[in-house]
Amino acid sequence: MADETETYDLSREQELRIEVGHGQLVQVILQDGTAEIFGTEIAKGASVKLPGGKHALFTWSGASVDVKGVYEECYVASETPMVEYVNISSVLDERRNVAKSDSTKEMNGPRVALVGPTDVGKSTLCKLLCNYAVRKGWSPLFVDLDLGQNNIGPPSTIGAVQVDRALDATDGFVNLTDLPLVYFHGDTSPGNNPDLYKHLVEKLSTMVDQRGNTNPDSRSSGLVLNTMGWVDGAGYKLLLHALDAFKITDVLVVGQDKLHAGLARDFRGKTQFATKTPVQVWQVKKSGGVVERSPQFRRQTREAVIKSYFYGADGELSPSSTSIEFGKVSIFKIGSGPRAPSSALPIGQKTSADPLRVTTVAPSMALLNSVLAVSHGKTTGEIPNTNVAGFIFVTEVDMVNKKLTYMSPTGGGLPSRNLITGTLKWIET
Repeated sequence: MADETETYDLSREQELRIEVGHGQLVQVILQDGTAEIFGTEIAKGASVKLPGGKHALFTWSGASVDVKGVYEECYVASETPMVEYVNISSVLDERRNVAKSDSTKEMNGPRVALVGPTDVGKSTLCKLLCNYAVRKGWSPLFVDLDLGQNNIGPPSTIGAVQVDRALDATDGFVNLTDLPLVYFHGDTSPGNNPDLYKHLVEKLSTMVDQRGNTNPDSRSSGLVLNTMGWVDGAGYKLLLHALDAFKITDVLVVGQDKLHAGLARDFRGKTQFATKTPVQVWQVKKSGGVVERSPQFRRQTREAVIKSYFYGADGELSPSSTSIEFGKVSIFKIGSGPRAPSSALPIGQKTSADPLRVTTVAPSMALLNSVLAVSHGKTTGEIPNTNVAGFIFVTEVDMVNKKLTYMSPTGGGLPSRNLITGTLKWIET
């Protein structure tokens, strides 16, 4: 579509679906009526920037919208699952009110997990549920366990952040008031070190529990959890582990009957929290605007997230470049490769591979273009158990002068000399 303005008139409960290519930016302006994007209300006359990705503008009563920019698809849809989504949000609000009025101050608000295969709209529904909760005065925690397409940190991470205001259509879960709590796995798939993934999930859930114990508002607001799209075999076992670790009360299964049947079976009779109420397994409809993303699109999305981390969503950041001697930083890797199954070993022999072992990495040209995590851990024992302060990007490795040059979002020294490397790389274009 050419870079020109098109006007779309929407009737009540219709949705304008816009697909924007990577590197492109589309502006939408609400000229008349009311509308929202993923639950965030749009102010009349304000210009909202939509970056690369798939977006949906919904109206309950009708709207007239101007769309300007280059997009791949833009069309009006009448069949949407929004009524069902809002009804779910209302049920969760009732649970939050019950938790808030609990005289013992021990009852937790709903802990909701979005589960399903890839490309069913889990992240979109997470945004919508968080935004509707904020509009009712709640401040839920958002937790993202998807290493490949994370909404909080760069790829290869899991994290949590409190949603205390409506999410911006451009920034999403970035730039909220609270700093996110992020753990670095080092790979975009948990399959390469599932034990480390489970370990980090447990660490993150413990921190979330501690926050709820000291913050009554956070406890009653509950949390919304996004999960990865690997839901078969070992992925299903990792999913069950995550749901247990975060003491999930409500599982929303999007887009797959088989997964819903399996979770309903495995959670039958299971209860959470002091209320001893059963865990609810819901089946919800997938939006018709959800389409399958190609591996290339997923790779481009990961690259866009990394670029946004260093340069900002709108390119508003000016990352700094710094050279540092090898001896002034310590680089580590967590895990010594996947653990061999016991069935593959001689009888009585145990594998020597330790998925949580921390080993030192000698500087080499292999670090070029690597995205490294800056660990808060002060010792090798703390590194696999500690969240990270941020990330740097290695732009040059000078083996002659024993220096490496890195880029960081802001200037100043590193908050820690301990860095973690994985398989995450980025070639800046």
